[in-house]
Amino acid sequence: MTEFPPPHIHPPQGPHTHTVILLHGRGSSGLEFAEELFSSTTSQGQSLASHLPTYRWVFPTSRDRWSTTFQEEMCSWFDAYSLTDIHARQELQTDGLRESVLHILNILEDEARLLDGQLTRIYLGGISQGMATALWAFFGAIGTGRVQGALGGLLGFCGWLPFAQQLDDLLSEHQSSRTPQILRLVSGFFFDAIAGPAVPQAKTPVDPSILSTPVFFSHGTDDAWVSVQLGRQATRIFRQIMVRIEWNEFTGAEGDGHWINEPDGFDQILQFLETPVRPSSEAAG
Repeated sequence: MTEFPPPHIHPPQGPHTHTVILLHGRGSSGLEFAEELFSSTTSQGQSLASHLPTYRWVFPTSRDRWSTTFQEEMCSWFDAYSLTDIHARQELQTDGLRESVLHILNILEDEARLLDGQLTRIYLGGISQGMATALWAFFGAIGTGRVQGALGGLLGFCGWLPFAQQLDDLLSEHQSSRTPQILRLVSGFFFDAIAGPAVPQAKTPVDPSILSTPVFFSHGTDDAWVSVQLGRQATRIFRQIMVRIEWNEFTGAEGDGHWINEPDGFDQILQFLETPVRPSSEAAG
């Protein structure tokens, strides 16, 4: 199997206080995503990196893999057969998701070491297929015990949640929500549907503070590539799991609506990245 390329790093300009790990979409790369992201600005005319000079920005790049739909090799986190019907041929996703999630977990652990284990200073997210992968990396981190506490936040732009219908059905069978038991249930599904027996599961209980990880999703209602309905679906499922969810819809973004609207969307991201994680008791209230 081809190795994953090294991530593109935008280092902090001064002391390193936080890390943001962001995953690109299908057919892109870490460098390309970074260039596009930092060429966009907030209402103050600055990029996110300029606003947050002590943040380290990590843009992983997927390896090339075969696309069943396009019948060619392309840089993608997993093989997504259809974006109009995300449930079609879901079995094609599992190998790529497993490989990509484990790769992202290694990066997450590396960044945690650089910050002396301060997970609330680490943000994880992505756009489009990168969002889809980042969400399952979060569940995988919980299930493998490689996250013991809340992250600074999860971010997702113009994306979806693979295996959303199965998760929805699973959650609907249980009365309780936003509890460590629900997190254990979802992370258990990660092993059943994606990881398989080769990936070891954590033997320790789920840290309830993980529920305090803030979640930020945004999606264009005019997105021509990934329907906003898929973003709404992911948000509805996450609202059954996590305590704090922020959902933003917009119109008129570049790339046929498949991008973050400028400048309002970048103002919202900046505010999210600058807001400290609240304890569970406060967040639940």
